[in-house]
Amino acid sequence: MKKSLKSLIAITASVITTGAFASSNIENPLYMPKNREVYLKTGAAMMYKTVEKTQATEKKGSDGNLEFPVWRFTGDIGYGITDRLDVHGHFGYTKDGEIDRKGMHRGRIGLMYRVLEDSDPFVLDLYGDAYLSGVTPMKGTYTAKGFDFANYSNGRWGAIVGTRFGKTWDNFTLGAHVEYLQTFGNHNNKIALDPALRPLDGNSLVPSMLWGTTMTQLGFPAEISVDLKSTHETVAGFDAMYQMDEKWSFGAGFEYIEHSDNGVKGIHTKLPDVSALGAMAIATQNAVKNTLLAATKDMNDGWDEYVIKTSASYQYTDDIQFTVFFEYTFDDAHIQSQNATDVKAELGVRMNARF
Repeated sequence: MKKSLKSLIAITASVITTGAFASSNIENPLYMPKNREVYLKTGAAMMYKTVEKTQATEKKGSDGNLEFPVWRFTGDIGYGITDRLDVHGHFGYTKDGEIDRKGMHRGRIGLMYRVLEDSDPFVLDLYGDAYLSGVTPMKGTYTAKGFDFANYSNGRWGAIVGTRFGKTWDNFTLGAHVEYLQTFGNHNNKIALDPALRPLDGNSLVPSMLWGTTMTQLGFPAEISVDLKSTHETVAGFDAMYQMDEKWSFGAGFEYIEHSDNGVKGIHTKLPDVSALGAMAIATQNAVKNTLLAATKDMNDGWDEYVIKTSASYQYTDDIQFTVFFEYTFDDAHIQSQNATDVKAELGVRMNARF
């Protein structure tokens, strides 16, 4: 009887300890730092991609192309202002040597407030973030075959509002999140115009008969800026974590991300007056400008992503944790999107620390 009682006490203590640790696990989808606590998550991953056929990828001849390795680096940092309020930042950098494209793909800072705590029927958090893609301009080259991106910024600032909610039962946590991003249209971009846009092969922007002088003489510099429309993104998903013991925990999740279409409102760069060059020059400049705008007004380049996530974490010390993660993404791209993939898989590691 005494042995049975001791065993029951030991099992109960183990469950209580594991449950308490689950809530403080940095990989827990409902984790929030305590008052004056700092957490840091740094990750590195390799992505494997194969390009799917759309009108845009077919025109560029990239349909079926393999992109590997695509290097991905992430960093998350947060500080507990109180037990119920934190300030946080999320950042990411991508380098894809296959298409010569690199730059920040994620950047946001904001606040999160815990409306309902662990002692309530469920946890509920509300957060608001500043979207930081406007830190660097969008860069690329407009060619006769479409736009070649040079970086991962869309050049826009924006605002994110979201919520996450869920519950921890002993050593199992289930959480969900929903967020909305609104970007603000601007002209924070640098777009080079490929000289091949001139009518050499029948694929030019304007009929050959309109060209009397070079594009530069007609007021089109080597690089222009355009006024972009505002865009939005919607994200929804759920995450689960199982705390097996004080050392090992496992995670899984699913996320849906909607990326809206881009659009151009106008050419921001002021083109010089070419009236002194005659009616042909004026007609050519207007034709180039109007054709550019017609081709980019409604770009139909959005896409939807469906992401499956898994992870395994090992608690090295009370404040240091290592995680291996894997993500596989299905997508549904619009006809002019360059983001369509047949395969998109990412494998990486994270180191998490608490101070």
